Amino acid sequence: MPAEPCVNTPVPGADQYYPLNTPDIGEAFPPELYARNKDLPKLFQPLTLKGVTFKNRIFVSPMCQYSSDYGHATDWHLVHLGGYATRGVGAICIEASAVVPEGRISPEDAGLWTDSQIAPLQRIVNFVHAQGTKIGIQLAHAGRKASTLAPWVHSNAPRTKVAKSQVAHEDENGWPDQVYGPSEIPFASDYPKPKAMTEEDIQYVEDAFVSAVERCKKIGFDFIELHMAHGYLFHSFLSPLSNVRSDVYGGPALENRLRFPLRAAARVRSVWADKPLFVRISATDWAEGPEKGEDGVWKQWGIEQSKVFVGECEKIGVDLIDCSSGGNWAAQKITVGEGYQVPFAEALKKAHPNMIVGAVGMITLPRSAESFLSSGKADVVFLARELIRNPHWALTAAKELGVAVKPANQYERGWAELVIRH
Repeated sequence: MPAEPCVNTPVPGADQYYPLNTPDIGEAFPPELYARNKDLPKLFQPLTLKGVTFKNRIFVSPMCQYSSDYGHATDWHLVHLGGYATRGVGAICIEASAVVPEGRISPEDAGLWTDSQIAPLQRIVNFVHAQGTKIGIQLAHAGRKASTLAPWVHSNAPRTKVAKSQVAHEDENGWPDQVYGPSEIPFASDYPKPKAMTEEDIQYVEDAFVSAVERCKKIGFDFIELHMAHGYLFHSFLSPLSNVRSDVYGGPALENRLRFPLRAAARVRSVWADKPLFVRISATDWAEGPEKGEDGVWKQWGIEQSKVFVGECEKIGVDLIDCSSGGNWAAQKITVGEGYQVPFAEALKKAHPNMIVGAVGMITLPRSAESFLSSGKADVVFLARELIRNPHWALTAAKELGVAVKPANQYERGWAELVIRH
């Protein structure tokens, strides 16, 4: 009988030819093939949320690239994000994408406020899916931190160019007179002064989030993350430092400050019903003094209010809390180090054991990441800067932890130690 033909099998249904990886890139081989995979480290155990299975628990954090063309993704994003998909991560979250043009952080930030932004994102999603990786997007509104210069435009690394202000003015493609927040309190003296949002403004932004979700459906994202951290619009509503309104959306009452973020999340959940919904929060403002004063009044946003907020998110069906911190108080003082924000994730996990919690912040060492998960402090890790330095981090972690995972077919020769059977 003639030998069965040997074919470089393509990915079925892909929009162009890509070799099929079996198992998926970054997925652990079955223990029947590699006995050392019988007891997988938590980092390489799959996670299923709302029917979506992530092959491992190494997630790419949203990373602003300041490289969009009036909100439209470019080939920079395809290469940047596609590279992670070919190197074994479990999920990729596209950077903060504004739901309205004035909700961008910088003039070159990503957006999803118009249908013309669908196609370039869909190209990225199709490529990432063809590599067997899940991908989502972080929907955002910058609030009072909008219309600011990209970091290297404001101050480049060698400090040979430093702008006088953070503000992106009209002749710098900015919109400083169309910046909005809960109150007329700028983030810092060199930031735009925001306009206090009216009821109509709040409804307009909420509706924009819903419209962006409908575009997410057309694009084919696997999950959505709502950006409620780092001093941007939703976080600024949550914190008493930035929200001094006297209506139902603000002031000292925690219930009022939660109202708009929770209402927006509930509406997104209602239209994004069948796939995972993440929420990124800042667990603390890192401002001086206590979270609550001796008079019983909340002084700043902190972990105790975050626990309440996460509990309410759980009630409306949020699937994962991405736990970060800071960004709302310009004078914040933070001592950073390996996993410095993990204690916040741990506190939220203890308060809400059924909520899936992600840890983020200076997670660089595979054994540290594994310890955070195996000890129950978090369920997934989000990496950003370490992946910039080492895009192959997932494969590096597998090697260090003794796990046999699948490198991309095209890269197997560089990762022979992961696939050689003894």
